[in-house]
Amino acid sequence: MSSSLPRSTDPDDYQSLPQDIGAMAKLFSDGSDTGLHEHKRDQLLYANRGIMRLRTLGEAWVVPSGNAVYVPAGTRHSVGMHGDVDMRTLYIDSMASENLPRVFCVFSVSNLLRELILALSEEPVVYEPGSRGDLIAQLIKDEIGRAHELTLNVPLPKDERLQRLCAEILADPSDRRTLDDWAEFAGASPRTLARLFARDLGMGFNRWRQRIRLHGALEALSRGEPISQVAKQHGYLSTSAFSAAFGKVMGSPPSKISSDT
Repeated sequence: MSSSLPRSTDPDDYQSLPQDIGAMAKLFSDGSDTGLHEHKRDQLLYANRGIMRLRTLGEAWVVPSGNAVYVPAGTRHSVGMHGDVDMRTLYIDSMASENLPRVFCVFSVSNLLRELILALSEEPVVYEPGSRGDLIAQLIKDEIGRAHELTLNVPLPKDERLQRLCAEILADPSDRRTLDDWAEFAGASPRTLARLFARDLGMGFNRWRQRIRLHGALEALSRGEPISQVAKQHGYLSTSAFSAAFGKVMGSPPSKISSDT
């Protein structure tokens, strides 16, 4: 592939590059979805605008604007778009650095890493060793190794009883019923449900429900909905309680998401 050609938006053109990192820029319209797929190279997805929702066979992630997700090579996943998404994708040789993530994860993007990703997207698809593109790529690898991981994944249940319960919460995150309240609906005792959450999802009921609420809140905030309305729709008794929970997980207040969209 010649560097003089227009930049490709076909992922297949980035899987066998001679350098460690290739950068692809692509625009996606609101509501579009890639469908399940995988790549030979690791993948870093960064949304310069819009929100991405990623799914694997067992988990879901929300990736708000200004954050990135790392997808190891061979991981089957799909990407859904909420709002028009201005995506930058780095296709990375998994052997390029020992500091690269080895698991699917979402992490915050520093100002430096953001500018490096955007800068590499303007370089030729194929760049020479020692060139500006190569130097940018080396810095990107170092910045990825320093990034702060965010716990934005939502595991999905396998047990049918838990699937029924979780489907109801996914449909209405504001539902405030306790695990005791859900027992009859799910057809299992509260003790059994608690055990299933720990076994199937690796966390307790309240923690899992909070992640669902934050997923929905991120998408609502990206659409410009008022913070007070988002808090109420997602089961929080006050805007301050919502802001505190949001800031603890995201490391920044919900007003930042609103201002970035």
